[in-house]
Amino acid sequence: MRADAVIDVLNRQANEAPTGQVSASAMYATARFNAFQVAATAEDAEQMQAERENAVNYFTSQYRKMFEDHFDECLKHFDRYTRRGSGTG
Repeated sequence: MRADAVIDVLNRQANEAPTGQVSASAMYATARFNAFQVAATAEDAEQMQAERENAVNYFTSQYRKMFEDHFDECLKHFDRYTRRGSGTG
């Protein structure tokens, strides 16, 4: 799965950099790619501008929903995700 491949890269980066920096890089890359995707599917700059509000609303609402779902999942399984349940930390 594409998302799993991206997460694998981020996990490897988190072994060498603070997770906050890795997270910021991931959000930057996602925002940049999504803006590119809107541009790539627009007929011209005027259409892209006309779609700006819809695109911003779509991507921010989708991110919020996904983040809330994953936040709740991490909260539910906090010990497993943080390795506190395994006696390693």
